[in-house]
Amino acid sequence: MDNAEYRHFNELVAGIINELAENADEHMIHPNHLPDRNVVIEIIDTLREILFPGFYRKLSTAKASLGYYIGLLLFEVQDKLQQQICLALLHEHAQGKGCTPEIEERARQITRAFIGKLPSLRKTLYMDVDAALDGDPAARSKQEIIFAYPGIYAITVYRIAHEFYLLGVPLIPRIMTEYAHGLTGIDIHPGAAIGHHFFIDHGTGIVVGETTEIGNHVKIYQGVTLGALSTRGGQSLQGKKRHPTIEDEVTIYSSTSILGGETIIGKGAVIGSNAFLTKSVPPGTRVSIKTPELDFKELKTP
Repeated sequence: MDNAEYRHFNELVAGIINELAENADEHMIHPNHLPDRNVVIEIIDTLREILFPGFYRKLSTAKASLGYYIGLLLFEVQDKLQQQICLALLHEHAQGKGCTPEIEERARQITRAFIGKLPSLRKTLYMDVDAALDGDPAARSKQEIIFAYPGIYAITVYRIAHEFYLLGVPLIPRIMTEYAHGLTGIDIHPGAAIGHHFFIDHGTGIVVGETTEIGNHVKIYQGVTLGALSTRGGQSLQGKKRHPTIEDEVTIYSSTSILGGETIIGKGAVIGSNAFLTKSVPPGTRVSIKTPELDFKELKTP
């Protein structure tokens, strides 16, 4: 590159830099005013260890000292949580001067409220593990399910994120569930309301929208979408029921789409594979697609 080309390139780059800097979002200039995604992921890992102690770290302590071990983890996660929640609240209120005493106190209250929910959260998660063991003949033990099943991982992260969603924490619930989505292929919005004994089999390609309501003892398979009929209204649809209601003891088989906020799948219904539903199904109904006709033709050999 000669001197003239070098000067021309420098001028081009300088113009691009100025344009990018002028149009930068304010929060891009102040990244410290946003939650740290890596720290949020660390929080997920620590919370999973609290909820399933001994599964994700080497734990050689006796049961008598288990309380001490869990206490250490709680203190470890408390400070991180409070800091990240404070940053999320700062972002929501568009403040760039750091955590005010009021926001710090709000973050502290949310952190304490969440930690108080951990015992009931663990109880529900063990019900989900029970549902997986009961529902999957390939499962050999609860330990295998907790260690290896992507459905349990996605449900665990969802249930953690859902508690933060209910507590009004911005950003962090979505960071959590989208992280689990990337790992498992299971996309559960933290706003969805899901009952106990929830079982996801295989799981890849499952989508559960924000206003979905799912009852107890529900089983869904890979490729299921519980979605909205249309999102053309954009932000005007915010806060409205857009996704279906799935009542207790429903089974939904693979590659099925159930759409619409007024769509209700009644208790005990079974929805077969590849169904596309935009209207309600009465309780105790089996919905299936008629077997398509296969056409066999003999291949001609050259």
